[in-house]
Amino acid sequence: MKTEFSQHWKSSVQPRKQRKYRFTAPLHVKQKMVHVHLVRELRQKYGRRNVQARKGDKVIILRGRFRKREGKVERIDLKRSHIFVSSIEQIKKDGTKIPLALHPSSLMIKELDLTDKRRQEVLSMKKSQSPTETKNKETLKTPAKQNQNQDKAKSKEVKEKISP
Repeated sequence: MKTEFSQHWKSSVQPRKQRKYRFTAPLHVKQKMVHVHLVRELRQKYGRRNVQARKGDKVIILRGRFRKREGKVERIDLKRSHIFVSSIEQIKKDGTKIPLALHPSSLMIKELDLTDKRRQEVLSMKKSQSPTETKNKETLKTPAKQNQNQDKAKSKEVKEKISP
């Protein structure tokens, strides 16, 4: 079994291969794995389901013992796919506090940090494409398919003329 990352990996049913893909992926690919869902209002506003988490975003925790608590993203660990949120800490036996690592799937972004102009541009690009435009693009047929449909229609007409 190869130990390096393969860009041409399609998919596998085997969990060990899925895990291996995630763990051996380079940081630019892992960056896409740290996307967090948006609240319904932000989804409608930006036309996206999820966005890459950034330091300064306000998030709601959906799973675990800190469920329904809110906080700001303090740090993101791409290597381990963990997000650290302010005021979410684990207390050790000796009384010291350790920031608790959360998985991106257990968070939801409530408010975006839009201080970065590049991030604003990316969000506005997606927003400018309305869902109806993308549906229209998908429903357009290629000339070859249109010709096939016309040929089928003609053959039906010929059959109808032959058999009264």
